[in-house]
Amino acid sequence: MSSVLRTSSRAWLLALLPALLLGMAAQAQTPPIASGPAHQLSLSASAQTEVARDQLAVMLQVTREGSDAAQVQTALKQVLDTALNEARRAAEGQQMTVRTSGFSIQPRHGRDGRISGWSGSAGLTLEGRDAARIAALSGRLPGMAIVSTGYSLSREARERHESALTEQAIRRFRERAAEMSRHFGYGGYTVREVTVQDAEVDGGMRPPMVMARMSPLMAAAEAAAPLPTEGGQATLGVTVQGTVTMTR
Repeated sequence: MSSVLRTSSRAWLLALLPALLLGMAAQAQTPPIASGPAHQLSLSASAQTEVARDQLAVMLQVTREGSDAAQVQTALKQVLDTALNEARRAAEGQQMTVRTSGFSIQPRHGRDGRISGWSGSAGLTLEGRDAARIAALSGRLPGMAIVSTGYSLSREARERHESALTEQAIRRFRERAAEMSRHFGYGGYTVREVTVQDAEVDGGMRPPMVMARMSPLMAAAEAAAPLPTEGGQATLGVTVQGTVTMTR
């Protein structure tokens, strides 16, 4: 009896084997399901505008040399104090700031390695949106020579324009998301995640103009003339990047 059952079981398995093999082959040929929802879309939009640089920075410097360090220090301090007092008076109630920097004294060595003298320098920077006042003042500070100038965007101007650019970039992002969703056969979309980035496209401050060193006679002759400056244009941009889910 058991022999009959074993024979019957083998026959049943042999009959079922082709169907099992066919199912396994079909399963092996079925492509895997793509991970992640296929109705998600990543895109970006941006807005740009040109803005006049409205903040001027002028760096001035005084240098002195001598055989005694204290004398060099005193000479630097006298010139810097005079220039600083005049600059402060001109800056009162105006769109201009004044700051000092780089007060230093170094020894000069002879061929024998010994100290043969001293040299020192001190800096004064005028910065603000009143470019005409800064340019005029920088040309009449006694004992100070202009070493560099540079223009940048003030914080007020940047914030004012970036607010409008952000609104424009977001509107373009939404319009692009709606358009792309229609092209893919969807009726609408929902925003999943989004980032907003703002930047000055062509860099920050305009490269500073380095002034050539002038002799005392040349500096005195030029002192009464205001500094010629031109800020030029800066390009501000805002970019919106994100992912949306296209909906039916």
